[in-house]
Amino acid sequence: MNIETRGARIHVKEQGSSEPALVFLHYWGGSLRTWDGVVGALANARHTIALDHRGWGESSATEQAYAIADLANDAADVVEALHLHRYILIGHSMGGKVAQLLASRRPRGLQGVVLIAPSPPSPMQLPDAQRAAMAAAYDSRESVEWVMDNVLTASPLAPELREQVIADSLRGAPQAKAAWPNAAMLEDITNEVGSISVPVTVISGELDQVDRVETLRKELLPRIADARLHVLPSIGHLSPLEAPAAVAALIEKFIDELQAR
Repeated sequence: MNIETRGARIHVKEQGSSEPALVFLHYWGGSLRTWDGVVGALANARHTIALDHRGWGESSATEQAYAIADLANDAADVVEALHLHRYILIGHSMGGKVAQLLASRRPRGLQGVVLIAPSPPSPMQLPDAQRAAMAAAYDSRESVEWVMDNVLTASPLAPELREQVIADSLRGAPQAKAAWPNAAMLEDITNEVGSISVPVTVISGELDQVDRVETLRKELLPRIADARLHVLPSIGHLSPLEAPAAVAALIEKFIDELQAR
């Protein structure tokens, strides 16, 4: 289905109808398909909503408005349009930074947050040359494959998942590709995340080269009062694709803990 937000048409895939609903936000370069393995490993009764950020997957692309606040507004509009009364935000990498900002607004119905290899709330500073290389990472099949094999994953993905990553990365609108390394990853939302008032679980890959475990321990965990860290052994940045069953198990554990409170 498609949901109209503030200037964009957001493509959404919804399954199930139980509470709490699980709202999935993907990484820079991904799409809602990134979550297929995780969703498939969850209990059948789970209510899941995965969306394509504007400019990615099947969502429409706008000329501007790719700041973290814009993506958070899109997610909030999806939640409102679907009349979700109780839900959990689940964000990966860039989607994790979006989830942090949205959660900091203390929206009605939010029960908890799962941050998977999240970009920290502090600005990610890179040398100009490295930033330029990052901005060009998804320009060709060859560049996507190099980044996937040398940066994003710790072990080879199955052939069909490799093709999915390549297709999703290439499909992104040029302005969406450029917005993250040149602007959104530089945004500072450290003051905002201190307002998060729901439980937060953080899942990190031991071998993540993008948002490293030590970075999360320094830049993220001290800023969120009720955050717990889980480290997946031998996993890289794309844990929803590298270890979907392990990610799903930690999400299920988090839901059980919330319901026990």
